[in-house]
Amino acid sequence: MSKIDPELKKKLLKESQAPFKGLRKILWIAFSGSAFLGLLIMLSKIASGSELQQNNLIIQLGACILFPALLFLDNNKN
Repeated sequence: MSKIDPELKKKLLKESQAPFKGLRKILWIAFSGSAFLGLLIMLSKIASGSELQQNNLIIQLGACILFPALLFLDNNKN
């Protein structure tokens, strides 16, 4: 009846249920890397004796927790 390959049909069905999953994964990885790099820079400034506002450090720590958590949750949503 259908001339579509069953494997292709499965892949298309999976993509229609979770569109842009690959793009989301790349974005979560990029945001996580950026957050950890920012935290590393902030910690190096603290180690050198510079003063930082506590709010900025809290925001950076929140980003370091949030983005990897979103990546983990997006992977387990199968």
